[in-house]
This record gives sequence, structure tokens and C-alpha cells, in this order.
Amino acid sequence: MKSSQLARAYAGVCALAVGIALPDAQAQPAQGVAGATNYPSKTLRYVVAFPAGGTTDLLARMIGQKLTEAWGQQVVVDNRAGAAGTVGSDVAAKSPPDGYTMLGATISSHAINTHVYSKMPYHPLKDFAPVTRLATVPNVLVVHPSLPVQNVKDFIALARARPNQLRFASAGAGTSQHLSGELFNMLTGVKMTHIPYKGGNFAMTDLIGGQIELAFENGPNCVPHVLAKRLKALGVTTTTRARALPDVPPIAEAGVPGFEVGSWQGLFFPAGVNPAIVNKLNTEVRRILALEDIRSRVSGMGAEVATTTPEQFVEFIRAELAKWEKVVKVSGARVD
Repeated sequence: MKSSQLARAYAGVCALAVGIALPDAQAQPAQGVAGATNYPSKTLRYVVAFPAGGTTDLLARMIGQKLTEAWGQQVVVDNRAGAAGTVGSDVAAKSPPDGYTMLGATISSHAINTHVYSKMPYHPLKDFAPVTRLATVPNVLVVHPSLPVQNVKDFIALARARPNQLRFASAGAGTSQHLSGELFNMLTGVKMTHIPYKGGNFAMTDLIGGQIELAFENGPNCVPHVLAKRLKALGVTTTTRARALPDVPPIAEAGVPGFEVGSWQGLFFPAGVNPAIVNKLNTEVRRILALEDIRSRVSGMGAEVATTTPEQFVEFIRAELAKWEKVVKVSGARVD
């Protein structure tokens, strides 16, 4: 498919997401906790569908600590990485729906994977009780400092001169990092080679070490390395600048019109959990994420707090599923 056709198709599906853009629901606490009076009464498990050290893990540990302080029950983070969030999500989906197993998952596990894998062990909505979106996360085009480029246009010229030689890392096939690279290939006509890792932190280790040339990595995973000059940031995948990198332009403005990929983080229970418990966790997590110190830490990582009611989160995921179905079909990205 020609770049112009992809751009038009992508713009069309993005309009769907814009049409249902959700406000930060911090000031709209969920109603009704009847039936959850004695909850929680024992240790809670917070399954993270990605490795330790990544964005999903960092958010889980921040939230888990505050939940422990507020509720007096230990929150244990359980990292179950693999298949772009599919492994951990499946573990959570098959857990007892008693409110003591929650899941930290992302755009990959609950919007993209179902379209790039031929078989999925769960349905992203039917097998879960969405609690709240937690944050939105721009990806950042970062390169090893040795790469002789200073901006997106320089990078495109280099990639065209070296077809298939530049390798972009991702947190796994089918992740937003992967599709960011595939979309960049399509819209610019360059040919980069995708190298999937088992998590963004592993990809960053190889990128910093010079074993790979670039990545479209989640902000929280790469911003500290950019600030420390271990990596060079050329552009962000969203249409607005990231607070943590105010001097780094959107890729759409820096040479690739129509380019946009926005990632997000969310919190889920297995399907069947008492709605009163869903609402109680929603209220408490949104209170935690509204705390100034937490918001500052999240922003400093390169993400932005963006919470919802459970109902808003369901509608948001439905729109994301529809959007990414079309994007994957247009780009031809497949994992198996």
C-alpha cells in the first residue's frame, strides 16, 4: 500500500479515537461501594504483564505501595512477562474473580494483540472487568548517540541510504513500540528491521550498549537515558510534546505528517468481580494518582496520569480495538 493511502486510512481510524476522547476523571469518583465494606481482608496480587523495570511495573509498584498504606493489606507485584503482555494477562484472566488479583496491562495486551496474533487465550473485554485507565504514554524515537543524525529528517535520509541495515528494538512483537516502527516504515518508505525483545528494559540495555541502532520506546523507559545523554531523542510519537522532553518535537511535525501512536496503561480485574469492589479500587487508585507527588513522578518518567471511570474505560478500549484492527490490517503487521 502506498504511503499516501496508509496516511489517509490511519487518519480515518484516529478520528474514531478523537471522537470519544476522555477527560481525566480524577474529579468524578466512582459511586457505590456497597458489598465491599470488608474488602480487602488479605494480601492482594498485582500481576504485571511485562518485566520488572518497565513502565507497567513502575506504575504497579507506585500504586501498590500506596494501596498497602491506605488499606493495610500487602500488595505483591507479580511480573508475568511474555508475548507483548499476553502471558500475564492470561494468568490474571484465569484467576479467581474475588478481587484479590488485579492486572496492570497496556494497549498491546488489550487493543493490539488480538489483531496481530492468530489465536488469543482471552478476550480483552469479555474476560476482564476494566477498572481504570492509569496513564497515557508517548513513545520516543531514540537512537544510539553514535548514529550520525540530529533530527527526524536526518534519520529518514540515513535509513533510505541503508535499507534493512538499521534495526529498531521493541518490547515485543505486536507492541505499540513495534507498530510505531512499522508505521514509520510505511509512511516514510524506509526499510528498517524489527528486533523484538521480551521487554522494553532489555531493549534499552542493548540500545545503550550499541548492539542495536534505535527504538520507539515508551517515555518512562527511555527518558532517564535521554537526560543522561546515553541516548539521543529525535521525536515523540504523539501529536503533542512530552513534558519530560519539551525540546523534542512530535514526529508528525518533524518530517512525517500523519504519524501518531499513543500508548496507554490500564488496571483490570478478571471478569466477574463484584462491581462494588471494582468501584472501590477505582476510587482509591484515582485518589492515589491525583496525589501531587505521584503525578510528578509519573510526569517525570515521561507519562501523564489519565484516569477514567470503569464505564469510560470500557468504551475507550472498544474504540481502541476498532482503531488498531484497521491500522494492523492496513500495515500488514502480523506476529504469527
